[in-house]
Amino acid sequence: MLTEVEDIFLNTLQSLHTTSPEETEQCGADLARRMLSCGKYPPFIALYGDLGVGKTAFVRGFASVIAPGVAVRSPTFALVNEYRGSVGTLFHFDMYRIDSEDDLLSIGFYDYWDRPGICLVEWSEKIPYALPDEYLRVTISKEDLQTPNNRTITMELIGKELL
Repeated sequence: MLTEVEDIFLNTLQSLHTTSPEETEQCGADLARRMLSCGKYPPFIALYGDLGVGKTAFVRGFASVIAPGVAVRSPTFALVNEYRGSVGTLFHFDMYRIDSEDDLLSIGFYDYWDRPGICLVEWSEKIPYALPDEYLRVTISKEDLQTPNNRTITMELIGKELL
């Protein structure tokens, strides 16, 4: 028998198709709403995808629910941006420039896990050694070069405690 949390996530987890940045943002917002409605959610979301695929657009949509009104920008050079909202804090990481675990330690990456909030991590493929045992994996990919705004967004729960 599925718990309410499992049921909500399993109904959410599927391959979605978007045809614009706005629809990609909407997918992020929809996920955040579903997570909030069940009251329990993975505090770590690992984002995967090539450069320019829409990871930050997805985060922008997610943040519009968790911290309405914040201006979401890619933290490529800052490495992490914090967005405080009425329901908690969103920690938005960009691992594109991370080359080692020492880099993660220097920005206090693991300390964020102990803070209340949700970590959304772009370029998670750069830090497979640093991902928690349980998280939500969101992969965004372009469908084909002829339709550059078309994306496939796939979500998958990783970790036995979440399934």
